[in-house]
Amino acid sequence: MKLRAAPDPADLDLIRQWFKRLSDHVQAIDYEGARPIFAEDMIAFGTFTDFMFDRESAERQQWRNVWGTIRNFRWRLDEVQAIVSADRLTAVGMGVFDSDGFREDGTKFDRKGRATVSFARTKIGDPWIATHTHMSLFRGTPDRSHGQFD
Repeated sequence: MKLRAAPDPADLDLIRQWFKRLSDHVQAIDYEGARPIFAEDMIAFGTFTDFMFDRESAERQQWRNVWGTIRNFRWRLDEVQAIVSADRLTAVGMGVFDSDGFREDGTKFDRKGRATVSFARTKIGDPWIATHTHMSLFRGTPDRSHGQFD
């Protein structure tokens, strides 16, 4: 039994735009600018804590421990996939990212991973807002980058 229909192209495009906006904010180390694309009451998993129950915690405990230590964060936007609810007000987006991490001695390593993001919005056509994020690195990727770019 199949339960997942292909998402409306406009919905998928807006989800891909969300992923692009996030990568722009990560590359610019722009915490303040990223806040509006996340719900204030989001829930997230992170490398540095089990659960974060709001955007402020995610920024403090995750974003600020990662964004300033990596470079060239980008999603493989053409590969981003989505599952969108029948009413088109909730969705799940999945993407793979690439970035540069740095060892303690300053040498660069490929820092690749994936994410699942849940989204909500109040009406069709509105931008998606992330209500949950779960990002993880691919197996074998060092879990900490030591760059200092803040």
